[in-house]
Amino acid sequence: MTTTLLDGIGMLVTNDPHGHAPSSGRDEWALGIVTDAAIVVEDDRIAWIGPAHGAPAADERHDCAGAAVIPGFVDSHAHLVFAGDRSAEFAARMTGQAYSAGGIRSTVAATRTATDEQLRAVVQGLVDELVRSGTTTFEIKSGYGLTVEHEARACRIAAEFTDEVTFLGAHVVPEEYREDRRGYLDLVTGPMLDACAPPARWIDVFCERGAFDADEARTVLQAGTRAGLGTRVHANQLGPGPGVALAVEMGAASADHCTHLTDADIDALAGSGTVATLLPGAEFSTRSPYPDARRLLDAGVPVALATDCNPGTSFTTSMPWCIAMAVREMHMTVAEALRAATRGGARALRRDGLGRIIVGGPADLVLLAAPSYVHLAYRPGVDLVAAVWRAGRRVTAGATGPAPGTGAGSGAGAGAGWSDRG
Repeated sequence: MTTTLLDGIGMLVTNDPHGHAPSSGRDEWALGIVTDAAIVVEDDRIAWIGPAHGAPAADERHDCAGAAVIPGFVDSHAHLVFAGDRSAEFAARMTGQAYSAGGIRSTVAATRTATDEQLRAVVQGLVDELVRSGTTTFEIKSGYGLTVEHEARACRIAAEFTDEVTFLGAHVVPEEYREDRRGYLDLVTGPMLDACAPPARWIDVFCERGAFDADEARTVLQAGTRAGLGTRVHANQLGPGPGVALAVEMGAASADHCTHLTDADIDALAGSGTVATLLPGAEFSTRSPYPDARRLLDAGVPVALATDCNPGTSFTTSMPWCIAMAVREMHMTVAEALRAATRGGARALRRDGLGRIIVGGPADLVLLAAPSYVHLAYRPGVDLVAAVWRAGRRVTAGATGPAPGTGAGSGAGAGAGWSDRG
Protein backbone atom coordinates (compact mmCIF):
# COMPACT_ATOMS: atom_id res chain seq x y z
CA MET A 1 0.00 0.00 0.00
CA THR A 2 1.36 3.39 -1.08
CA THR A 3 -0.08 6.75 -0.06
CA THR A 4 0.41 10.04 -1.87
CA LEU A 5 -0.47 13.50 -0.56
CA LEU A 6 -1.42 16.29 -2.95
CA ASP A 7 -1.46 19.48 -0.93
CA GLY A 8 -1.42 23.20 -1.60
CA ILE A 9 -4.45 22.85 -3.89
CA GLY A 10 -5.82 26.34 -4.38
CA MET A 11 -9.15 25.16 -5.87
CA LEU A 12 -10.36 21.58 -5.76
CA VAL A 13 -13.33 20.66 -7.99
CA THR A 14 -14.92 17.54 -6.48
CA ASN A 15 -18.22 17.42 -8.44
CA ASP A 16 -19.68 16.43 -5.08
CA PRO A 17 -21.52 19.51 -3.76
CA HIS A 18 -22.98 17.94 -0.63
CA GLY A 19 -21.26 19.20 2.49
CA HIS A 20 -19.56 22.10 0.70
CA ALA A 21 -20.61 25.71 1.08
CA PRO A 22 -22.62 27.12 -1.83
CA SER A 23 -20.75 29.54 -4.07
CA SER A 24 -21.99 32.41 -6.19
CA GLY A 25 -24.23 30.44 -8.55
CA ARG A 26 -26.08 27.15 -8.74
CA ASP A 27 -24.05 25.87 -11.68
CA GLU A 28 -20.78 26.46 -9.82
CA TRP A 29 -22.16 25.10 -6.55
CA ALA A 30 -22.70 21.78 -8.33
CA LEU A 31 -18.93 21.54 -8.81
CA GLY A 32 -18.44 21.07 -5.06
CA ILE A 33 -15.47 23.44 -4.88
CA VAL A 34 -13.10 23.24 -1.92
CA THR A 35 -10.38 25.87 -1.47
CA ASP A 36 -6.96 25.49 0.18
CA ALA A 37 -7.40 21.74 -0.03
CA ALA A 38 -5.45 18.51 0.08
CA ILE A 39 -6.04 14.95 -1.09
CA VAL A 40 -4.55 11.66 0.06
CA VAL A 41 -4.44 8.88 -2.51
CA GLU A 42 -4.06 5.29 -1.31
CA ASP A 43 -3.15 2.96 -4.16
CA ASP A 44 -5.89 3.59 -6.76
CA ARG A 45 -8.50 5.28 -4.53
CA ILE A 46 -9.08 8.59 -2.76
CA ALA A 47 -8.51 8.01 0.96
CA TRP A 48 -8.92 11.53 2.39
CA ILE A 49 -10.05 15.02 1.32
CA GLY A 50 -9.89 18.11 3.49
CA PRO A 51 -8.15 21.37 4.36
CA ALA A 52 -4.45 21.43 3.57
CA HIS A 53 -3.51 22.35 7.16
CA GLY A 54 -5.11 19.16 8.45
CA ALA A 55 -3.69 16.71 5.92
CA PRO A 56 -2.25 13.47 7.30
CA ALA A 57 1.23 12.25 6.48
CA ALA A 58 1.79 10.12 3.39
CA ASP A 59 4.58 8.19 1.71
CA GLU A 60 4.93 10.74 -1.07
CA ARG A 61 4.01 14.41 -1.40
CA HIS A 62 3.22 16.67 -4.34
CA ASP A 63 2.95 20.41 -3.72
CA CYS A 64 0.30 21.83 -6.07
CA ALA A 65 1.50 25.37 -5.28
CA GLY A 66 -1.93 26.99 -5.33
CA ALA A 67 -3.11 25.45 -8.60
CA ALA A 68 -6.49 23.86 -9.34
CA VAL A 69 -7.23 20.14 -9.31
CA ILE A 70 -10.19 18.71 -11.20
CA PRO A 71 -11.53 15.20 -11.85
CA GLY A 72 -10.15 13.40 -14.87
CA PHE A 73 -12.22 13.96 -18.00
CA VAL A 74 -14.55 11.16 -19.14
CA ASP A 75 -14.70 10.99 -22.94
CA SER A 76 -17.79 8.93 -23.76
CA HIS A 77 -17.62 9.10 -27.57
CA ALA A 78 -14.49 8.37 -29.62
CA HIS A 79 -13.66 6.46 -32.82
CA LEU A 80 -9.99 5.57 -32.45
CA VAL A 81 -9.53 2.33 -34.43
CA PHE A 82 -8.88 3.44 -37.99
CA ALA A 83 -6.30 3.97 -40.70
CA GLY A 84 -5.89 6.58 -43.40
CA ASP A 85 -6.11 10.35 -43.60
CA ARG A 86 -9.06 12.59 -44.51
CA SER A 87 -7.42 15.98 -44.31
CA ALA A 88 -8.29 16.71 -47.95
CA GLU A 89 -11.96 16.16 -47.11
CA PHE A 90 -11.64 18.59 -44.21
CA ALA A 91 -10.00 21.19 -46.44
CA ALA A 92 -12.81 20.82 -48.99
CA ARG A 93 -15.43 21.40 -46.30
CA MET A 94 -13.66 24.55 -45.23
CA THR A 95 -14.24 25.86 -48.77
CA GLY A 96 -17.98 25.13 -48.54
CA GLN A 97 -18.44 21.50 -49.51
CA ALA A 98 -21.27 19.93 -47.47
CA TYR A 99 -20.67 16.97 -45.16
CA SER A 100 -22.44 13.66 -45.73
CA ALA A 101 -22.06 10.29 -44.05
CA GLY A 102 -20.48 8.88 -47.21
CA GLY A 103 -16.98 10.01 -46.25
CA ILE A 104 -16.86 7.18 -43.70
CA ARG A 105 -16.38 4.69 -46.53
CA SER A 106 -12.91 6.03 -47.41
CA THR A 107 -11.76 5.30 -43.86
CA VAL A 108 -13.32 1.83 -44.08
CA ALA A 109 -11.22 1.06 -47.15
CA ALA A 110 -7.99 2.17 -45.47
CA THR A 111 -8.77 0.40 -42.20
CA ARG A 112 -9.46 -2.93 -43.87
CA THR A 113 -6.00 -2.95 -45.46
CA ALA A 114 -4.11 -1.96 -42.29
CA THR A 115 -2.36 -4.54 -40.14
CA ASP A 116 -3.21 -5.13 -36.50
CA GLU A 117 0.08 -3.52 -35.54
CA GLN A 118 -0.68 -0.42 -37.57
CA LEU A 119 -4.13 -0.03 -36.04
CA ARG A 120 -2.78 -0.64 -32.56
CA ALA A 121 -0.16 2.07 -33.07
CA VAL A 122 -2.82 4.57 -34.14
CA VAL A 123 -4.93 3.81 -31.07
CA GLN A 124 -1.91 4.02 -28.76
CA GLY A 125 -0.94 7.42 -30.14
CA LEU A 126 -4.44 8.82 -29.74
CA VAL A 127 -4.82 7.36 -26.24
CA ASP A 128 -1.54 9.02 -25.28
CA GLU A 129 -2.95 12.34 -26.54
CA LEU A 130 -6.20 11.83 -24.63
CA VAL A 131 -4.43 11.16 -21.36
CA ARG A 132 -1.97 14.02 -21.81
CA SER A 133 -5.03 16.29 -22.22
CA GLY A 134 -6.48 15.08 -18.91
CA THR A 135 -8.81 12.27 -20.01
CA THR A 136 -8.67 9.31 -17.65
CA THR A 137 -11.64 7.28 -18.94
CA PHE A 138 -12.60 6.94 -22.59
CA GLU A 139 -14.87 4.93 -24.84
CA ILE A 140 -13.68 3.47 -28.16
CA LYS A 141 -16.03 2.50 -30.99
CA SER A 142 -15.54 0.12 -33.87
CA GLY A 143 -17.26 1.04 -37.14
CA TYR A 144 -14.52 1.32 -39.75
CA GLY A 145 -14.31 -2.36 -40.66
CA LEU A 146 -17.90 -3.31 -41.52
CA THR A 147 -17.13 -6.99 -42.01
CA VAL A 148 -17.28 -9.68 -39.34
CA GLU A 149 -13.50 -10.07 -39.36
CA HIS A 150 -12.64 -6.37 -39.29
CA GLU A 151 -15.28 -5.30 -36.78
CA ALA A 152 -14.24 -8.10 -34.42
CA ARG A 153 -10.62 -7.02 -34.83
CA ALA A 154 -11.50 -3.40 -34.03
CA CYS A 155 -13.37 -4.38 -30.87
CA ARG A 156 -10.54 -6.67 -29.79
CA ILE A 157 -7.92 -3.94 -30.25
CA ALA A 158 -10.11 -1.35 -28.53
CA ALA A 159 -10.46 -3.68 -25.53
CA GLU A 160 -6.69 -3.60 -25.07
CA PHE A 161 -7.03 0.08 -24.10
CA THR A 162 -10.41 0.47 -22.39
CA ASP A 163 -13.31 -1.41 -20.82
CA GLU A 164 -15.70 0.94 -22.64
CA VAL A 165 -15.82 -0.75 -26.05
CA THR A 166 -18.72 0.00 -28.40
CA PHE A 167 -19.69 -2.16 -31.37
CA LEU A 168 -20.69 0.17 -34.24
CA GLY A 169 -21.13 -2.20 -37.15
CA ALA A 170 -24.19 -0.10 -38.04
CA HIS A 171 -22.10 2.94 -38.95
CA VAL A 172 -22.99 2.98 -42.66
CA VAL A 173 -23.91 0.29 -45.18
CA PRO A 174 -20.64 -0.72 -46.90
CA GLU A 175 -20.25 -0.50 -50.65
CA GLU A 176 -20.55 -4.23 -51.23
CA TYR A 177 -24.02 -4.23 -49.64
CA ARG A 178 -25.31 -1.11 -51.39
CA GLU A 179 -28.04 -3.13 -53.13
CA ASP A 180 -28.73 -5.42 -50.16
CA ARG A 181 -29.40 -3.35 -47.04
CA ARG A 182 -31.44 -6.17 -45.51
CA GLY A 183 -28.52 -8.53 -45.99
CA TYR A 184 -26.17 -6.14 -44.19
CA LEU A 185 -28.61 -5.71 -41.29
CA ASP A 186 -28.80 -9.49 -40.98
CA LEU A 187 -24.99 -9.60 -40.89
CA VAL A 188 -24.74 -6.86 -38.23
CA THR A 189 -27.39 -8.39 -36.00
CA GLY A 190 -26.18 -11.95 -36.53
CA PRO A 191 -22.60 -13.14 -37.15
CA MET A 192 -21.02 -9.70 -36.68
CA LEU A 193 -22.75 -9.12 -33.35
CA ASP A 194 -21.83 -12.63 -32.20
CA ALA A 195 -18.17 -11.91 -32.95
CA CYS A 196 -18.10 -8.43 -31.42
CA ALA A 197 -20.25 -8.81 -28.30
CA PRO A 198 -17.64 -10.62 -26.13
CA PRO A 199 -15.17 -7.68 -25.90
CA ALA A 200 -17.88 -4.98 -26.16
CA ARG A 201 -20.00 -3.30 -23.50
CA TRP A 202 -22.18 -1.22 -25.85
CA ILE A 203 -23.88 -1.28 -29.24
CA ASP A 204 -24.36 1.92 -31.26
CA VAL A 205 -26.08 2.86 -34.51
CA PHE A 206 -25.87 5.89 -36.81
CA CYS A 207 -29.56 6.76 -37.13
CA GLU A 208 -29.38 9.41 -39.83
CA ARG A 209 -30.09 10.08 -43.46
CA GLY A 210 -27.40 8.36 -45.49
CA ALA A 211 -26.96 5.75 -42.76
CA PHE A 212 -29.83 3.87 -41.03
CA ASP A 213 -33.50 4.78 -40.62
CA ALA A 214 -35.49 4.36 -37.41
CA ASP A 215 -36.76 0.84 -38.14
CA GLU A 216 -33.31 -0.39 -39.16
CA ALA A 217 -31.70 1.25 -36.13
CA ARG A 218 -34.29 -0.26 -33.81
CA THR A 219 -33.55 -3.71 -35.20
CA VAL A 220 -29.84 -3.22 -34.48
CA LEU A 221 -30.39 -1.97 -30.94
CA GLN A 222 -32.86 -4.72 -30.09
CA ALA A 223 -30.36 -7.35 -31.23
CA GLY A 224 -27.66 -5.74 -29.11
CA THR A 225 -29.92 -5.69 -26.08
CA ARG A 226 -30.66 -9.41 -26.51
CA ALA A 227 -26.88 -9.97 -26.59
CA GLY A 228 -26.51 -8.17 -23.26
CA LEU A 229 -25.06 -4.90 -24.58
CA GLY A 230 -26.05 -1.42 -23.47
CA THR A 231 -27.36 0.93 -26.15
CA ARG A 232 -26.17 4.24 -27.58
CA VAL A 233 -27.38 6.20 -30.62
CA HIS A 234 -25.81 8.66 -33.07
CA ALA A 235 -28.83 10.95 -33.28
CA ASN A 236 -30.00 14.13 -35.01
CA GLN A 237 -26.62 15.24 -36.31
CA LEU A 238 -27.41 16.12 -39.91
CA GLY A 239 -30.97 17.33 -39.36
CA PRO A 240 -34.16 16.66 -37.41
CA GLY A 241 -34.90 12.97 -37.33
CA PRO A 242 -36.00 9.98 -35.28
CA GLY A 243 -32.70 9.27 -33.51
CA VAL A 244 -33.38 10.98 -30.19
CA ALA A 245 -36.89 9.55 -29.92
CA LEU A 246 -35.49 6.09 -30.66
CA ALA A 247 -32.76 6.49 -28.04
CA VAL A 248 -35.37 7.35 -25.41
CA GLU A 249 -37.65 4.52 -26.54
CA MET A 250 -34.80 2.02 -26.22
CA GLY A 251 -33.59 3.36 -22.88
CA ALA A 252 -30.22 4.20 -24.42
CA ALA A 253 -27.50 5.50 -22.14
CA SER A 254 -26.90 8.41 -24.50
CA ALA A 255 -28.10 10.13 -27.65
CA ASP A 256 -25.00 11.61 -29.26
CA HIS A 257 -24.67 14.77 -31.39
CA CYS A 258 -28.20 16.17 -30.73
CA THR A 259 -27.47 19.05 -33.10
CA HIS A 260 -31.01 19.43 -34.47
CA LEU A 261 -33.62 19.02 -31.73
CA THR A 262 -37.33 19.72 -31.68
CA ASP A 263 -39.19 20.68 -28.52
CA ALA A 264 -40.58 17.13 -28.49
CA ASP A 265 -37.05 15.70 -28.55
CA ILE A 266 -36.07 17.82 -25.56
CA ASP A 267 -39.22 16.88 -23.66
CA ALA A 268 -38.52 13.21 -24.34
CA LEU A 269 -34.94 13.47 -23.11
CA ALA A 270 -36.01 15.41 -20.01
CA GLY A 271 -38.35 12.62 -18.97
CA SER A 272 -35.83 9.83 -19.55
CA GLY A 273 -32.53 8.55 -18.26
CA THR A 274 -30.83 9.18 -21.60
CA VAL A 275 -27.93 11.64 -21.61
CA ALA A 276 -27.57 14.16 -24.44
CA THR A 277 -23.92 13.93 -25.48
CA LEU A 278 -22.73 17.00 -27.38
CA LEU A 279 -19.75 16.88 -29.72
CA PRO A 280 -18.56 20.39 -30.62
CA GLY A 281 -15.63 19.07 -32.64
CA ALA A 282 -18.07 17.71 -35.22
CA GLU A 283 -19.73 21.08 -35.73
CA PHE A 284 -16.35 22.79 -35.93
CA SER A 285 -15.09 20.33 -38.54
CA THR A 286 -18.22 20.31 -40.69
CA ARG A 287 -19.13 24.01 -40.48
CA SER A 288 -22.50 22.98 -39.06
CA PRO A 289 -24.65 24.87 -36.56
CA TYR A 290 -23.79 24.07 -32.95
CA PRO A 291 -26.40 22.50 -30.68
CA ASP A 292 -27.92 24.82 -28.10
CA ALA A 293 -26.96 23.26 -24.79
CA ARG A 294 -28.90 25.96 -22.97
CA ARG A 295 -32.23 24.52 -24.15
CA LEU A 296 -31.24 21.10 -22.85
CA LEU A 297 -29.87 22.29 -19.51
CA ASP A 298 -32.82 24.57 -18.81
CA ALA A 299 -35.14 21.61 -19.44
CA GLY A 300 -33.23 19.49 -16.94
CA VAL A 301 -31.64 17.17 -19.52
CA PRO A 302 -28.32 15.66 -18.39
CA VAL A 303 -25.58 16.74 -20.81
CA ALA A 304 -22.18 15.24 -21.59
CA LEU A 305 -19.33 16.62 -23.67
CA ALA A 306 -17.08 14.32 -25.69
CA THR A 307 -14.45 14.67 -28.41
CA ASP A 308 -15.97 12.42 -31.10
CA CYS A 309 -12.35 11.86 -32.10
CA ASN A 310 -12.40 10.42 -35.61
CA PRO A 311 -10.41 10.99 -38.82
CA GLY A 312 -13.20 12.61 -40.81
CA THR A 313 -15.29 15.02 -38.79
CA SER A 314 -13.66 15.71 -35.42
CA PHE A 315 -9.98 14.88 -35.34
CA THR A 316 -9.27 16.15 -31.83
CA THR A 317 -8.46 14.41 -28.56
CA SER A 318 -8.64 17.57 -26.45
CA MET A 319 -11.44 17.74 -23.91
CA PRO A 320 -10.19 21.18 -22.72
CA TRP A 321 -10.70 22.48 -26.26
CA CYS A 322 -14.20 20.95 -26.33
CA ILE A 323 -14.98 22.77 -23.07
CA ALA A 324 -13.86 26.08 -24.56
CA MET A 325 -15.96 25.51 -27.69
CA ALA A 326 -19.01 24.55 -25.65
CA VAL A 327 -18.74 27.76 -23.65
CA ARG A 328 -18.22 29.94 -26.72
CA GLU A 329 -20.63 28.30 -29.16
CA MET A 330 -23.17 26.23 -27.20
CA HIS A 331 -24.24 28.70 -24.49
CA MET A 332 -22.81 26.78 -21.53
CA THR A 333 -21.16 28.32 -18.51
CA VAL A 334 -17.62 27.13 -17.81
CA ALA A 335 -18.88 25.25 -14.75
CA GLU A 336 -21.56 23.49 -16.81
CA ALA A 337 -19.07 22.57 -19.50
CA LEU A 338 -16.57 21.16 -17.01
CA ARG A 339 -19.27 19.13 -15.31
CA ALA A 340 -20.48 17.82 -18.68
CA ALA A 341 -16.91 16.75 -19.54
CA THR A 342 -16.56 14.84 -16.26
CA ARG A 343 -19.79 13.82 -14.49
CA GLY A 344 -21.78 14.07 -17.71
CA GLY A 345 -19.47 11.64 -19.47
CA ALA A 346 -19.64 9.29 -16.50
CA ARG A 347 -23.45 9.33 -16.67
CA ALA A 348 -23.32 8.70 -20.42
CA LEU A 349 -21.27 5.58 -19.68
CA ARG A 350 -23.39 4.71 -16.63
CA ARG A 351 -20.28 4.74 -14.45
CA ASP A 352 -21.48 6.61 -11.38
CA GLY A 353 -18.17 6.47 -9.55
CA LEU A 354 -16.31 8.37 -12.25
CA GLY A 355 -15.99 12.07 -12.95
CA ARG A 356 -15.83 13.20 -9.34
CA ILE A 357 -13.38 13.29 -6.45
CA ILE A 358 -14.81 11.60 -3.36
CA VAL A 359 -13.43 9.48 -0.53
CA GLY A 360 -13.47 5.88 -1.69
CA GLY A 361 -13.72 6.88 -5.34
CA PRO A 362 -11.10 6.30 -8.06
CA ALA A 363 -8.05 8.54 -7.94
CA ASP A 364 -8.46 10.04 -11.42
CA LEU A 365 -7.08 13.56 -11.05
CA VAL A 366 -5.87 16.41 -13.22
CA LEU A 367 -3.62 19.19 -11.93
CA LEU A 368 -3.95 22.38 -13.94
CA ALA A 369 -1.23 24.97 -14.43
CA ALA A 370 -3.85 27.55 -13.45
CA PRO A 371 -5.55 28.78 -10.28
CA SER A 372 -9.08 27.98 -11.48
CA TYR A 373 -10.96 25.60 -13.74
CA VAL A 374 -12.26 28.71 -15.56
CA HIS A 375 -8.90 28.92 -17.34
CA LEU A 376 -9.93 25.88 -19.41
CA ALA A 377 -12.13 28.25 -21.43
CA TYR A 378 -10.43 31.54 -20.51
CA ARG A 379 -7.18 30.36 -22.16
CA PRO A 380 -8.39 28.28 -25.13
CA GLY A 381 -5.84 26.22 -26.97
CA VAL A 382 -3.23 26.54 -24.20
CA ASP A 383 -1.90 23.32 -22.64
CA LEU A 384 -2.91 23.76 -19.01
CA VAL A 385 -2.67 20.11 -17.93
CA ALA A 386 0.29 19.98 -15.57
CA ALA A 387 -0.09 16.38 -14.37
CA VAL A 388 -2.50 13.48 -14.57
CA TRP A 389 -3.13 10.69 -12.07
CA ARG A 390 -5.05 7.72 -13.44
CA ALA A 391 -6.23 5.11 -10.93
CA GLY A 392 -3.81 6.68 -8.44
CA ARG A 393 -0.81 6.42 -10.71
CA ARG A 394 0.86 9.52 -12.06
CA VAL A 395 0.92 8.80 -15.77
CA THR A 396 1.96 12.10 -17.28
CA ALA A 397 3.44 15.49 -16.50
CA GLY A 398 2.72 18.28 -18.92
CA ALA A 399 2.62 22.07 -18.75
CA THR A 400 5.67 23.37 -16.91
CA GLY A 401 5.15 27.09 -16.60
CA PRO A 402 2.78 28.71 -14.09
CA ALA A 403 -0.29 30.45 -15.44
CA PRO A 404 -0.86 34.07 -14.44
CA GLY A 405 -2.17 34.24 -10.91
CA THR A 406 -0.63 31.07 -9.52
CA GLY A 407 2.72 29.65 -8.59
CA ALA A 408 1.81 26.28 -10.07
CA GLY A 409 4.51 24.56 -12.04
CA SER A 410 7.15 24.10 -9.36
CA GLY A 411 5.50 21.11 -7.69
CA ALA A 412 3.54 18.25 -9.23
CA GLY A 413 3.34 20.11 -12.52
CA ALA A 414 7.08 20.26 -13.02
CA GLY A 415 8.70 18.12 -15.63
CA ALA A 416 7.59 17.07 -19.08
CA GLY A 417 6.93 13.98 -21.08
CA TRP A 418 4.75 10.91 -20.96
CA SER A 419 5.54 7.99 -18.71
CA ASP A 420 2.93 5.38 -19.67
CA ARG A 421 -0.72 5.01 -20.47
CA GLY A 422 -1.71 3.63 -17.05
